[in-house]
Amino acid sequence: MRRLGNVRSESGRLQLLVLVSAHLCSITERRGEEKRREEEKRREEKRRGEEKRREKKRREKRRRECAVAFITSGCLFVTDYFTRTPRKLNAFRSFASVELFHFTVPDDTVVAVWNLITFKEQGGTFGDNCPDRNVAVYFRSGAPPVINPLNTHFPKDTIVPGSFAVTLTWTLPNRTTGVFNVTSPLPGDWFLAAHLPKDEGKISVKADDKSFYHYSLMAGLALHALQGVDQKSATTGLHEECQYLFQPQLIVQRLIGISVLYPGYFIDQMIPGHNRSVLYKVFIPSYISSVKVQLVDCNTRNKSSERCPVLLKLRARAPPVHNSSAVDCRENTPCELEVPLLSWEQWYYILVERYLNTADVYFRIGVQVKDCSKPSITKGSSAMNMPQSFGTAMGFSLSETLPAAGLPNLARNSSDQNPLLKAENSIIYLAPTADTNKCWPIRPTLRNELDTFSVHFYIFFGPNISIPPDRAAVFSINLMPVLDSGGVLNMELKLNVVSEN
Repeated sequence: MRRLGNVRSESGRLQLLVLVSAHLCSITERRGEEKRREEEKRREEKRRGEEKRREKKRREKRRRECAVAFITSGCLFVTDYFTRTPRKLNAFRSFASVELFHFTVPDDTVVAVWNLITFKEQGGTFGDNCPDRNVAVYFRSGAPPVINPLNTHFPKDTIVPGSFAVTLTWTLPNRTTGVFNVTSPLPGDWFLAAHLPKDEGKISVKADDKSFYHYSLMAGLALHALQGVDQKSATTGLHEECQYLFQPQLIVQRLIGISVLYPGYFIDQMIPGHNRSVLYKVFIPSYISSVKVQLVDCNTRNKSSERCPVLLKLRARAPPVHNSSAVDCRENTPCELEVPLLSWEQWYYILVERYLNTADVYFRIGVQVKDCSKPSITKGSSAMNMPQSFGTAMGFSLSETLPAAGLPNLARNSSDQNPLLKAENSIIYLAPTADTNKCWPIRPTLRNELDTFSVHFYIFFGPNISIPPDRAAVFSINLMPVLDSGGVLNMELKLNVVSEN
């Protein structure tokens, strides 16, 4: 009985120890669970903090991007997506082996991002065993890029337009991607050309030639077996064709509500302290010899200052970039930026960029143009032995079309009035000027299409043209946007100097 009691007491102690250990284990598990929860909570708080910091950086980046938007309409962006069907790339032998892709960039685009996707295929499956072959991609605006992968020489006296080039390397066994960004791209046609490097000379079999591949492989195996060569080496010289497919995608972000300036009008504007810059655009019609952007009455916080802390930039067809025409208004009083020999029928973009400070900048901005559309300007010494192309088809000049629709009735300047006349709504009108020394006659040409791929341009009353010493010779050549893309323009010029006694 005593032994039985001892056994019972031992079992009771064991049960107690089990209960205590279970309790301790539960406490340990609860503490571990609490620690894990605390650790997850800290990680979640850290993640939220990082997300907040990233969101703050994104907001700050968007705020900087919004600085180029129209200050009274806010920052409004529209994102457009474009994609193309994947195409098989070929090794470069000639221009015929290049795959050409065409995109259209909208107006007012501030950034264009091309996503370049390349992947391998072999025998209808992923080409994991295909060798890595770099992909060359070229970009050009307006026409297909002129490339020279074989490093050949162009003929003498040939102007070769430049293009952007990107080389894609492989980051995964059967897929790779690349990104190409363009800030303030030119609108209109963009062309992409892609190809593989020069062929290495290996023998390959197309996927649809299964029977030929089978019999060739069997013959090779039998031959190598008779020669005592390992069967594994029988497939080294003959393999399934590796296909490299290329698919470009385009993402553009364009601004909405850019302020439009009208030639001859001055308006009061302001750059608030939280914005870095303000963007405008003005349309330049035909027969304009030069444009001048003027920035006057500059001050900060209603305090006049001799030095205007802004940078004035101008660019045709797209918002200005770092190498656009610019003038520092701190060093020029009055602040003016004049550009001659303009691109007609195009938008010109004006960027007023404030230097680093927190003060509001107030100014008055206007655009002056030199109008050469009046036929009377071409009389006198500028009349040549050919018809002149001055004068618009509608029979009116730029000055006769102003004031434009939607603008208030404005006071016009005259010979006995101040050149700048204040009017209602803080808008001033200054009529366009015409400088006969800047108006060059435009000599038209006749377009003669010889065949599908050849065009000849004839000069009216040519080919001999007299060029006086005080005038430039300007010829108008009508190149079609799509039909003439990718062609070569050959020009032949013979000069004969005639002295006057």
